[in-house]
Amino acid sequence: MQIRLTKFVNTISNYVLSMIFITLIKFRKKAKDVVEVGNKVMQNLPTGVKMIGTYWTLGRFDSVWIYEAPSEKEAVKLGISVGDVAQTQTLVAIKREEALELL
Repeated sequence: MQIRLTKFVNTISNYVLSMIFITLIKFRKKAKDVVEVGNKVMQNLPTGVKMIGTYWTLGRFDSVWIYEAPSEKEAVKLGISVGDVAQTQTLVAIKREEALELL
């Protein structure tokens, strides 16, 4: 029994227990102000949040953040942290293979 449990724990520890989030950002202030706030946010990410990429975009939204977080709560904290200078819309993403398993 102990060997099976150890094997199970080792298998689970190989997986990253986090979710992927994509936050679309529309600037409400001058870009300079947004950059200043964004720099502070990136230096003080909520617990467990790992930024995968940040991009400035053309079109309806001005920027996109792609990141991992352990739960929706941390994603909400991240969105709130830029609320004074930007409007955000956050999406949850799952891998294509995982989505296909749900069909």
